[in-house]
Amino acid sequence: MKKKQRKPTKAKSQHHDVMGTLDVTRSGIGYVIVEGQEKDIFVRPQHFNQALNGDRVRVKLSRQGRSGRMEGEIVEVIERKQSEFIGRLEVGNNFAFFIPDKAKGTPDMYIPADKINGARNNDRVVVRIIEWNKRNPEGEVVAILNASDENDLAMKGILVDAGFALRFDDDALEEAARIPDTITLSEIKNRKDFRDVLTVTIDPADAKDFDDAISFRIIKPGVYEIGVHIADVSHYVEPGGPLDDNAYQRATSVYLPDRVLPMLPEHISNELCSLRPKEDKLTFAAVFQMNAKAEIKSHWLGKTVIHSNHRFTYEEVQEIIEKKEGIYKDEILLLNDLARKFRQQRFKNGAINFSSEEIRFKLDADGKPVGIIIKESKESHQLIEEFMLLANKAVAEDIGKVKVNKQPIPFPYRVHDTPAEEKLLPFADFAKKFGHKFDTKTPAGIAASFNKMLAEVQGKPEQHVLEQLGIRTMAKAVYSTDNIGHYGLGFDHYCHFTSPIRRYPDIIVHRVLQQVLEGHPLADKKMEEKCRHSSERERAAMEAERSANKYKQVEFMQQYLGEEFEGVISGVAAFGFWVETVLHKCEGLVSIQSLLDYDDFRLIESEYCLAGRRSGRTFRMGDKLRIRVVAANLGKRQLDYEWIVQNGDITEQKIHKTKKTKGKYTKGKRK
Repeated sequence: MKKKQRKPTKAKSQHHDVMGTLDVTRSGIGYVIVEGQEKDIFVRPQHFNQALNGDRVRVKLSRQGRSGRMEGEIVEVIERKQSEFIGRLEVGNNFAFFIPDKAKGTPDMYIPADKINGARNNDRVVVRIIEWNKRNPEGEVVAILNASDENDLAMKGILVDAGFALRFDDDALEEAARIPDTITLSEIKNRKDFRDVLTVTIDPADAKDFDDAISFRIIKPGVYEIGVHIADVSHYVEPGGPLDDNAYQRATSVYLPDRVLPMLPEHISNELCSLRPKEDKLTFAAVFQMNAKAEIKSHWLGKTVIHSNHRFTYEEVQEIIEKKEGIYKDEILLLNDLARKFRQQRFKNGAINFSSEEIRFKLDADGKPVGIIIKESKESHQLIEEFMLLANKAVAEDIGKVKVNKQPIPFPYRVHDTPAEEKLLPFADFAKKFGHKFDTKTPAGIAASFNKMLAEVQGKPEQHVLEQLGIRTMAKAVYSTDNIGHYGLGFDHYCHFTSPIRRYPDIIVHRVLQQVLEGHPLADKKMEEKCRHSSERERAAMEAERSANKYKQVEFMQQYLGEEFEGVISGVAAFGFWVETVLHKCEGLVSIQSLLDYDDFRLIESEYCLAGRRSGRTFRMGDKLRIRVVAANLGKRQLDYEWIVQNGDITEQKIHKTKKTKGKYTKGKRK
């Protein structure tokens, strides 16, 4: 794969307005973070001009301070991160005031009497900004919260803080409700009819929004037609309408341990568009003809109508693969064999073979975690993954050939840059200590080195640390009109086409592809802005999901206060190290303050460890050790662990001397 390099963003001259993201500190001071600019822009609270924490803003540079940092004034709010807030209501005679839980520069809001919507004094509520006069924003109550349901409050708080609206606008719900359930004969005539072709869906057991299906038929001996059919959301969601606007603002569904905040109303995501079995459904498809060697002879892109014959869970397909028996056994086994060949070819072409574990919580009827399930990526998952990758790649390759006014058509490619040198080189030096040499001269050499290392560390003590640190060297995948390729997958062209129910960029891809197929592609001048927004919302959703998982980890570990567990060091910092329990995969912090009785530990960044100045004891990423659970703070979503000293860690004599002796102490040997 020939890798194009992303051009660095240059900061604008200090004489121009610049755009960035406002970050408000706890003290109320603001800093505007500008991509490509080393120093943030200092903004005083009186110069926020109605901007709130996380908003994308335009700032006018005014002067340069003594520290060299520019100072500025916000002149425009380009995009709000958050329009809904959780807090407490103070009700007066003909109005109310809303006091937000987490201020960070957010002012109190005035609520007119007709916007209180049944809330009472001191109620916990969700309020949405509807207008902002010169002094205070004006809002309306959109939900009254049950103060006694701590879990519900916490999950909704996480979503609101991440900038996700908890409910759809009335206009959007009304538009969704008006969409007819029936499919007209004229619509079917405009599509390729696959209703008589064997078609199945494969999804998680608890899924309701089935947005992809696979069709299969034999064209002639040794030649197969395989269709990847995707829910045709763009047929139902009109551009520029309330439904489209609500979906764009979210840009993604958010998956928390006990709920899903969908990008689209359930009437669309779980009913109209969901590819449920035994129902005719409208789809957008990538259909491939290939031989038994997984060599693609031709492909077709276009609109289809399908009738799913069977709904599989991943577990059911995995059982068919392992036992070689069950409904549609021959087709499933053939699809899996082809998927294996696609996977092998990807890694041969430079894709990087990182593996990951998915943690799920087993919840009781009240949403309390009673167990933790570790889900592995098995062949049934990889079967679907490979065919989705195949479809995404084919769409991006075809669109990449299209020109408008002799220029590439603006398109939301899914791109992934090469690892940054400042992250890669320290990791390569660290991996070398375990006998792994890295070729850092070319992108292909880096990928080959990673795959060689990942294969060699399987089952070895250093496997966990090298895998985790290797992942952290990688750049983040984003949406962009600048097609630099997808480094991790080893593709020159890639996009997201296969999940329009839960990702807005996929809807954009469908619309652009349809324009191309109809012969009148349009150059959307706002496409890069849409890519940036979608990438930002994706990051916000991931942060919300991590926060919710952390909340459930803390809630789960509360029952184990005072108990000991085996753990693995998952991260280090100057103020301590994080440990993930082997049994539950729950991460907590061992504070450096709790280690002062044993030694004076310092961070050695190049070694990814804390090292004792006197004892020689080190705590390195990937090390196994024993910890005790000492605190579980739900409010802060924080677990605190304590290191349990065992024989051979630090001898009793060293512990005694470290506690009693001041000054220098000769370095002891680890035992």
